[in-house]
Amino acid sequence: MTAVAEGAPPIVLSTFADAKDAYRNKDLRQALYDEGEVVMSGVLVNLHGREHRDRRRVENRMFRREVFERYERELFPQVTVQTLAPYLESGRVDLVHLGHELMLNLSALTAGIDRPLGTAEETGRLFDYNAKFIEGATMAHHTGDKDALRREIAKALDDWDEEFLAPSVARREELLAREAAGEDVDVPRDVLATLLRHREELDVPHHVIRREVAFYLLAGAHTSATAFVRSIDHILGWLEQHPEDVDKVRDDALFVQRCIHETVRLNPSSPTGRRRALADVTLRSGVHIPEGSIVVLDLQAINRDTELFGPDAADFCPTRTLPPGVAPFGLSFAAGMHVCIGQDLAAGVVAVPGTDPDDHLYGLVTGVVRHMFGVGVRRDPDNPPQRDASTARPYWGTYPVLLGK
Repeated sequence: MTAVAEGAPPIVLSTFADAKDAYRNKDLRQALYDEGEVVMSGVLVNLHGREHRDRRRVENRMFRREVFERYERELFPQVTVQTLAPYLESGRVDLVHLGHELMLNLSALTAGIDRPLGTAEETGRLFDYNAKFIEGATMAHHTGDKDALRREIAKALDDWDEEFLAPSVARREELLAREAAGEDVDVPRDVLATLLRHREELDVPHHVIRREVAFYLLAGAHTSATAFVRSIDHILGWLEQHPEDVDKVRDDALFVQRCIHETVRLNPSSPTGRRRALADVTLRSGVHIPEGSIVVLDLQAINRDTELFGPDAADFCPTRTLPPGVAPFGLSFAAGMHVCIGQDLAAGVVAVPGTDPDDHLYGLVTGVVRHMFGVGVRRDPDNPPQRDASTARPYWGTYPVLLGK
């Protein structure tokens, strides 16, 4: 066993093969959210070993194709039209705000958070709570006072629980009790109902359920929202260079999905993965990782490997040819036991030769991006987009666009 000196620098992996090997190694534990425990402690993505396997097995029951189809073909198109309506009337919107609003509406459905009032004010309060949870999950990249932020997030969790989570729990517990008594009731197929149904089996106390539901709320809203903005930015740039593809963006869903995958490859939700070695590990390439080491997976470099993605690997090119066994989005959704549970819901199933366009899951981001180009989204020449200066992550802070033909 090799000792790791205190303060030793992390071991950085920058090749596709090493990263894939590391993601699949059971002695390398998730460490990306160590600083964000105020909202991330005990959630699925932070679990390891048997505890992770048992909870994932339960939650996988709601992440099935028939559930995805209902969201993609029935629920989310309605959400998109309703959410976009006031902005279409004004002819302009900030894509960053719109992306979070759209994806919050979806993630509230999947997480299991009810909004009984259905008012803009109620949705605005949920939006503000979720913004705090996102700050907690990305705490490692926060550039301000982290202790003060932790206190703010803890307070937000308490207030959100009282206003939104507790009533949502009560409704589902009543429905589950009626179902157990033999009544024919419609129990929501969401994360909260799933956890409540299997609470004793998983031995999850309320504070863990609270953080788990908050995580699904923030993950569904945040990762898809950033992919939404970045995809539109990339496609607008592509159309400037390839105006002949304008009809494809409106009419060819498979092409738009390739654009989403290419965007996610270039811009993973987190630019790095992070693991902690629970034992000495030697990767197949010969890289040795002593017990206790921090391993950083440089996804920006891995996903732009010229040997895999070609000499233009750093460029946005949705028509690129990929080698066998390499996903079009690289390793942005991770791999192995911690591969993103919502990958197919957000980005759809990877198309293969012979894919039937009428029986394909394109992912929710593909659907809403196509809708935006259908309503004439374009950059606002008088208001250029600005980066978010509050975080070290490469996020857009504002992205004003015009709408309409």
